[in-house]
Amino acid sequence: MKYIALPDKAVRRLSFYLAMEEYIAHNRPGEDCFFMWQVNPTVIFGRNQLMENEINFDYVRSHRIEYYRRKSGGGCVYADFSNIMFSYITDDFNVSFTFDRYLQLIAHTLNKLGVKAVASGRNDITVDGKKVSGNAFYRTSGRSIVHGTMLFDTNLEDLVLSITPNNEKLITKGIESVRKRVTNLKEYLDIDIEEFKRFIRSSLCDHEECLTQKDIVHIEKIETEYLRDEWILGNNPRYTWIRKGYVPAGEIEIRLEIKNGIIKSMNLVGDYFLVGEIDEFLNKFQNVPFTPQSVNRILDDNPIENYIRQLSRKNFIDILFNNN
Repeated sequence: MKYIALPDKAVRRLSFYLAMEEYIAHNRPGEDCFFMWQVNPTVIFGRNQLMENEINFDYVRSHRIEYYRRKSGGGCVYADFSNIMFSYITDDFNVSFTFDRYLQLIAHTLNKLGVKAVASGRNDITVDGKKVSGNAFYRTSGRSIVHGTMLFDTNLEDLVLSITPNNEKLITKGIESVRKRVTNLKEYLDIDIEEFKRFIRSSLCDHEECLTQKDIVHIEKIETEYLRDEWILGNNPRYTWIRKGYVPAGEIEIRLEIKNGIIKSMNLVGDYFLVGEIDEFLNKFQNVPFTPQSVNRILDDNPIENYIRQLSRKNFIDILFNNN
């Protein structure tokens, strides 16, 4: 695997590294690529999440914590300079296989350090049953991108306060809960963060490419998309119905605009993982009667599993029509 290095040690915004992933996917085909990065305190929420539901804006603004939307699915996460972000880009087409293989690879690498890490749940790596890494993925330019956190010595209180609704009782419970479910690798290692990074790099990669200033200019051009208000705020069309469900695919909220029994628009928000182009899927339901029969006919030709990982037809129909 090839390690992608930057020509300087500048501290950049998280949006730059998301753009860097895209740039590598577009311009470095044929070889698996990997790089690590760190950012100042930042909240990152998934492509399909409602920003106002995920961030404690009073806390984030008062503590100058940055926030960005990524193109992968999954939930909201917090990162600071004591957290290491991993990015993996591959030609593998099967997203589920690629994702699972990546999680196993990282867990195996941690085990080589004596840390008893395992891939767990939909997207986590845990140690002693506590989460040290959360991950997400998406496809672009025919390539798969997997990226995620690696908690080394992250401030867990800031993590909770940044992404918990501004409610004192919920925050207190949230901090207690996170301390029971999340941990830092520092608790299991006697090496510092720089030594840890060197070990990961040498274990996973056998050669390196250093990007040029010309590459940086192209990446910064891609980055502008991540900085647009329209992208960060998200697409929130009108809706008249909301249906919610918790299924193996994650938290699903289906928002519908219905007029005279006809679906005018449909939107899905939540922490689910995409494996296909979601807008293409949702557009299939425009001007379709809001009935199980009509929705099932659409699903006959457009299996939902081709768009959302682990979301079955039954789960989707149950959320739409059996949700009170």
